[in-house]
Amino acid sequence: MELIFKIIGIGMITCIAALILKPVRADFAMLISLVGGVVILVMILSTITNAISLINSIAERTGVNGELLSLVFKIIGVGYLTEFSASICADAGSAGLGDKMLLGGKIVIMVMAIPIITSIMNIVLELLPS
Repeated sequence: MELIFKIIGIGMITCIAALILKPVRADFAMLISLVGGVVILVMILSTITNAISLINSIAERTGVNGELLSLVFKIIGVGYLTEFSASICADAGSAGLGDKMLLGGKIVIMVMAIPIITSIMNIVLELLPS
């Protein structure tokens, strides 16, 4: 719970600093926004690492296919990175480019999900009586 307050604090300070600097130096305002976003990402890396190791240990105990679990993590990563990048574009005044990045990310996620969908379909087919 403490982490979210730190994240919100850094985000608000970054936002206010960028708003103050934008009329004077738009390039510095963009740089401050970018640095603030990177600082927040670095702050949550340990939490993400802990969550991934916990899920991996659960997967090992349950016998879930490690390749599929790895694929799920990659899909989540693509989603977060795409959203983060699109937000940076929107902050820089290129919302249209950000929207196209989001579309591209969704298409990449859809393609990456095909092995998971195939695996689910195979499980369903095995459960159905012949």
